[in-house]
Amino acid sequence: VKNASLTADGVFTSKIDNGLLVFVGVYDNDTEKEADVLASKIANLRIFEDENGKMNLSVKDIGGEVLAVSNFTLCGSCKKGRRPSFDNAARPETALPLYEHFCDYMKDAGVSIVERGEFGADMKVDLLNDGPVTLIIDSKELSR
Repeated sequence: VKNASLTADGVFTSKIDNGLLVFVGVYDNDTEKEADVLASKIANLRIFEDENGKMNLSVKDIGGEVLAVSNFTLCGSCKKGRRPSFDNAARPETALPLYEHFCDYMKDAGVSIVERGEFGADMKVDLLNDGPVTLIIDSKELSR
């Protein structure tokens, strides 16, 4: 994103400039291992353009920022019926610590600024997408 900002329950909460807006969904069987793998992958993913216009730089390489937003609806299943099921989403007592761990690991992986949403709040996200480049990264699909 060129920039992104978030309000939670009507209160301005966080803002980033050039970097990544990351929506984080935590499944009921996720662990810190999955959070670490995802955070490392995202911090090092070469999706920003270099001087030749090629996607060759990571968010760390460009000194970019990250806004990480917890989002249980990413874990929704639409396989049956017309209403999504969120049965596979982690309960808050599991999801919150893993979301926090993910954010902390992003910083440990070298991202200097990691802003956060407000877990469990009614969040409104405003963004200026760059590209747009939108990717789905699932820890279950990553080699370990």
